[in-house]
Amino acid sequence: VLKRFAAYVKMASSDLACTYAALILADDDVAITADKLATLIKTAGISVEPFMPTLYASALQGQNVKELLMNIGSVSAVAGAGGGAAAAEADGAAAPAEAKKEEKPESDDESDDDMG
Repeated sequence: VLKRFAAYVKMASSDLACTYAALILADDDVAITADKLATLIKTAGISVEPFMPTLYASALQGQNVKELLMNIGSVSAVAGAGGGAAAAEADGAAAPAEAKKEEKPESDDESDDDMG
């Protein structure tokens, strides 16, 4: 159990170190690269797996981190990104299917009434 906990703590601290390093770079309007993340993390005296800075740099490439932070939990940000159109199409397609499902039980009930 202690080994798993230690591994979890190390992974969590690696994630936090990369996250904080990315936030520091974004706050200073510096491009987030694997080299810069690794340098900040090493300067802080934290050891992470060598792939972690590359992973975070790849995930954040082309992203405006400040804008992402400002839009956390904003429904309009998701809808503006095209999610709203897909949801509207899905709702439109689901509505006729639901209407058809409702019609069938009604017709079954009517036929049962006629039988007696």
